[in-house]
Amino acid sequence: MTTSETTTLKAGAWALDAAHSSVAFTIRHLGIAKVRGTFGKFETEFVVDESGAATLGATIYLDSFDTGNADRDAHVRQADFLDVANRPTLTFRGLAPVQVAETFTVEGEATLGQITKPVTLEVEWGGVVELPGTGDRHAGFSATGTIKRTDFGVGGPLPGMLSDAVKVELEIQLIEPK
Repeated sequence: MTTSETTTLKAGAWALDAAHSSVAFTIRHLGIAKVRGTFGKFETEFVVDESGAATLGATIYLDSFDTGNADRDAHVRQADFLDVANRPTLTFRGLAPVQVAETFTVEGEATLGQITKPVTLEVEWGGVVELPGTGDRHAGFSATGTIKRTDFGVGGPLPGMLSDAVKVELEIQLIEPK
């Protein structure tokens, strides 16, 4: 874990502020251009224990896949790619609680269908602020990681068509427990 200064957070389960959060991805097509997209439906887990360490997790609902091209999106949801009928979610679970700092690393596992592989997230902590007028305290972070689509049986080898690496980017806001 890389840290500069640890952050003290209130213990408990922090709720996702879905209106101010996003999950995006990037994959290269034909080796020359990036295709970008989002997942519109996801959940997060961010639980802080009494020592101040946080346990992180996320569930992404694959049927919410969107690249802005309806025909491509419908194809990617089919059995030869994401196979959302049989594999509706991609989950990430941190292996151990981590101390939140300006930057830190979360070692975890991603699961798609019956396949689980190690994944590392690099996290940049945005801080904690009070939302004006409500008294609610919000926290934010950015996290990035890369998965290999063929490790999870997504899209077959497709040499030259799609890169194996899929970069996943999370922009997450959380609401402090009461």
